Amino acid sequence: MAKMRIKAKEKKGIVTVKALAKHPMTSYAEAKKKHKKANFITSIIAKADGKTVFELTSTQFLSKNPYLKFKFAGTKGGKVEITWSDLSGKTQVTTAKIK
Repeated sequence: MAKMRIKAKEKKGIVTVKALAKHPMTSYAEAKKKHKKANFITSIIAKADGKTVFELTSTQFLSKNPYLKFKFAGTKGGKVEITWSDLSGKTQVTTAKIK
């Protein structure tokens, strides 16, 4: 299963989140060439203190190991939880403290 690294920092009431998902992101075309099944991240949801702050529905056209960066209004000391699921149905949840 792929992993995700998250860094979340607050400055002047704005939290900046940087996340790197380690995932092969095999598109349909690549899968056909390699005689494998296609598998890519289909959705990503980020929550801070129980509220959704970022939501993404993606297709096969994201690059391998996608990098995300987004901002939201928040407070220092909370947590960010990012949940993503891929085409094979696997889901991963990663949590990081806001510094």
